[in-house]
Amino acid sequence: MLDLDRWQEIAHTLGRHKLRTTLTAFGVFWGIFMLVLLLGAGNSLKQDALSRFGASTNTIYLWAGRPTQLPYQGFAKGRRVGLNISDRDYLRQNLHGAELVLEQNQLGGWQADQYIVRNGKSGSYQTTGAHAETALLEGFVAIKGRFLNVLDYTERRKVAVIGDEVYSDLFDKDEDPIGQSLEIGGLYFKIVGVFAPSIPSENTRRDSQSIRIPNSTLRHAFNQLGWIGSMRIKPKEGVSAIALEQQALSLLKELHHIHPDEKAAIGHYNSEKDYLKVMSLFTGLQAFSWFVAIGTLLAGVIGVGNIMLIVVKERTREIGLRKALGATRWSVLSLIIQEALVITTLAGYTGLVAGVAMLELFSSIIEAGGIPGFGVPSIDFSTALSALAILVFSGLLAAWLPARKAAAVNPITALQDD
Repeated sequence: MLDLDRWQEIAHTLGRHKLRTTLTAFGVFWGIFMLVLLLGAGNSLKQDALSRFGASTNTIYLWAGRPTQLPYQGFAKGRRVGLNISDRDYLRQNLHGAELVLEQNQLGGWQADQYIVRNGKSGSYQTTGAHAETALLEGFVAIKGRFLNVLDYTERRKVAVIGDEVYSDLFDKDEDPIGQSLEIGGLYFKIVGVFAPSIPSENTRRDSQSIRIPNSTLRHAFNQLGWIGSMRIKPKEGVSAIALEQQALSLLKELHHIHPDEKAAIGHYNSEKDYLKVMSLFTGLQAFSWFVAIGTLLAGVIGVGNIMLIVVKERTREIGLRKALGATRWSVLSLIIQEALVITTLAGYTGLVAGVAMLELFSSIIEAGGIPGFGVPSIDFSTALSALAILVFSGLLAAWLPARKAAAVNPITALQDD
C-alpha cells in the first residue's frame, strides 16, 4: 500500500482518462454530499421542533376542566370540579411514580398581565407562583442573584425573581436589581434574582417577560387560598409520563367522585406524548434520508464498478504480462482495489467536505436571519464517521468484482489476445 511506484502508476492510469474518472467519481461525490445535506437539514428541523418543548419533555399538566358530562355516585352532571392544595397533597402521597408535584397560581388568572411601574419605566408582565424546583422543571438559569429557594416558599417571603426582559425594561443598563423593590398588585417584593430560559423554546419570550414569586406567598397575599390554578408533575427517572398521567387522573377522579369515563372534567396535557411523536417522526425522516442518500451512493458505486470492469478489459494484456513475469494474485487484486478506493475515497471525502461547508453556510444564514422553523443544521461526529466507513466499504464493493476478474486472467490467453 505504501509502494510509491504503485501510487504513481494509479495516478497515471486515472489521469489518462480524466473525463471518465471525473464523471465516475461524481456519482460517489453526489451520494455523500446528499447524505450530509439531508441529515443536516433533518437535524435542523428536529432542533426547531424539540426547542418548542424546552426542558419540559415529560411534564404532566393538570388544571380544572369543563363541567362534568356524566352523573356519578349521586352527583348530577354539570358539576365543575376545582383543584385545591389538598389535591396536591393527595397526589404527593399516593402518586408513587412522581418525583415532583407542584401547584401553581397566577396573579389575575391564566395568562393575565400585571402593570408594573418603576422609576418612570413600566410594562405589563405575568406574575406567576413558583417553587425552588421550578428552575429545574422549566429550564431556568439565574443570570443575576439567585432563583427562589425552599425557605422563600415555606416562610412565604415577599421576594421575586424577574425575567431578563423585565430587567431590561425596568432597569438601566448595568444597574444592579438585587435587593431593590418592585410593587406588584399593591405589595412590595424584594428582587433576589434575574433569570432566563436556559433552553430556547416557543415560551422563551413569555418566560423572559414574566415575574416569579413564591406560590405560597401569592396564594396567601392575593386571596387565592381556596384554589390552585394548575399542577405540574415530573415523573421519576424511568417512569413513563403517559402512564403516570393516567394514574394521576384516576386518583383525582376517585377523590372528587368523577365518573371514570369522564374526559374533560380535569384538564390535562402530557408533553411526553408530543415529544415521542416528534422523535418518531424525525427517526423516520432520518431513516428516509439514509435510504435516499445510500441509494444515490449505490448508483455511484455501480458506476465505479462498471468503469473498473472496463479498465480490467482494457488492461487484460498488461495484467497477463504482469502475471507472466511473476505477479501474484494478491498483487493484481490490490492494484484494482487501490484504484477503486482512490476514486471513491477522494470523491466521497470531497462530497463530505462540500456538504459540511454547505451546512456551515446555511447555519450562518439561519443564525443571522433567524429563519423560523429551522434550527442550526449540523451532523454529529458519529455520523461523519459512519459516512467515512461507507466510503471505504463502497470502494471495496466497487472494486471486488473487477479485481477478482483481473486476478483470474490467464497469462497465456491474455498475451494471445489482440
